[in-house]
Amino acid sequence: MAVKVSIAMVSILRTALRDGSGMKYKRLADAVEQGIQDGSIEPGCKLPPHRLLADSLGVTVGTISRAYAELERVGRVVARVGDGTYVRQRGMERPRDGGFRNVSDEPQTGFDMSRNQPIPGQETLFLSQSLQALACDPEALQGISGYTVDAGLLRYRAAGAQWLSHREFAPGAEQVICVNGGQHGLLCALMALLKAGDTLVTEQLTYPGLISATRMLGIKLMGLGMDDEGLLPSTLDEACRNHRVSALYCTPTIQNPTAAVMSAARREAIAEVCRAHNLLILEDEAHAVLAHERPLPLSFFAPERTILIGSLSKTVSAGLRVGYLHAPLPLVSRLSAAVRGTCWMATPLTLELATSWIERGVAEQLLGQQRVEISRRKALVAGLLNGLAYKTHPNSPHFWIEVPDPWRASQIEAELKQNGYLISTAEAFAVGHAAVPQFIRVSVCNTSGDDRLLCEGFEAVAKALEQRGASL
Repeated sequence: MAVKVSIAMVSILRTALRDGSGMKYKRLADAVEQGIQDGSIEPGCKLPPHRLLADSLGVTVGTISRAYAELERVGRVVARVGDGTYVRQRGMERPRDGGFRNVSDEPQTGFDMSRNQPIPGQETLFLSQSLQALACDPEALQGISGYTVDAGLLRYRAAGAQWLSHREFAPGAEQVICVNGGQHGLLCALMALLKAGDTLVTEQLTYPGLISATRMLGIKLMGLGMDDEGLLPSTLDEACRNHRVSALYCTPTIQNPTAAVMSAARREAIAEVCRAHNLLILEDEAHAVLAHERPLPLSFFAPERTILIGSLSKTVSAGLRVGYLHAPLPLVSRLSAAVRGTCWMATPLTLELATSWIERGVAEQLLGQQRVEISRRKALVAGLLNGLAYKTHPNSPHFWIEVPDPWRASQIEAELKQNGYLISTAEAFAVGHAAVPQFIRVSVCNTSGDDRLLCEGFEAVAKALEQRGASL
């Protein structure tokens, strides 16, 4: 049966490549999807291995990987690491995944507690003042009106090093690359250091932006086991022994969505496993800067192999789109080339503003205001969650709340949405095909600034969960 399926696949895909239009991977994905719909490719069948199909069609393995990733994204196939890619059984197809979005172009349907966004503060006042000052500085305007070097001006890189530094971790400006926000930095790191078909491991629950980026690039993503501190070194070591793993992505401080924070001992253990298996590390510190007692990053424990991703989006201003990569010197040129390949250079205007804010202490002031406001809002609603099982961190902008058995997080999400409240479930953060824990993420970062609405939202969450618990 497998041979017949492979022959049918090759025939279908050769026709698509010959007669279709557009990107090759998209032609292949569309042809497989059409074959599934019309029954010529049966539910449950195993698709041909990447290299076998690539050789049969005369395309690259990367093209096949991107086609399979697109099919997985739209819910037509299931990729099982170490086993292959299978067509989903009838009735098991997922709705098309448009990806997790921080902002929706659809009309606001309710009070939104599903997103972690910076809480509005004085950034608009500082922005107005900075723009007015910049308008009166012809030399500075001339400096930002043309092309700059791809890694960013040395002054901008020095400001990035200052923003990323803490305690004994003191980055040098020559190791910093300026990017248009953390997501852009992540994309550049993936493009520069991995290729289609490579396997990247991460926490079983991880940042949705990573899931979207790896799907677009055809990179295989494998989720690993976690505990209350985050990623387990033993599961990382086991994955490396059983699979060809190229890199690790993780969030050691205020992990999204679990809010876990790794101990120093855990960080050292993770670094040692990565060193033993020669893994690159992509470390996300987007939320870490919120931690008042901020631990040393993995970049401190494994400086020779860690790319640290930082930004101002969660703490200073999301709209500036300013971020930084800190990398070992041998990798700086490759990362700079990825910046050049995606946008030539990070935007000088926003970097000029961000650099000024970092140099003058404005960024640190806005960070402090975020911490204070997050703490105030969490204190306001924490009492409403009494009796519920949840996890958080003092400086985390959200609560990670368990849904009592036998109820499903999706049921809570649907009920709350019907009543005008939006939250996130673990499904949005899940990697792989292991059982998804029944938790919801509820954020205090709604930008309305209305304490009454915030309390009403958390009361609705508590009521929905308490009713489920009482019915057991």
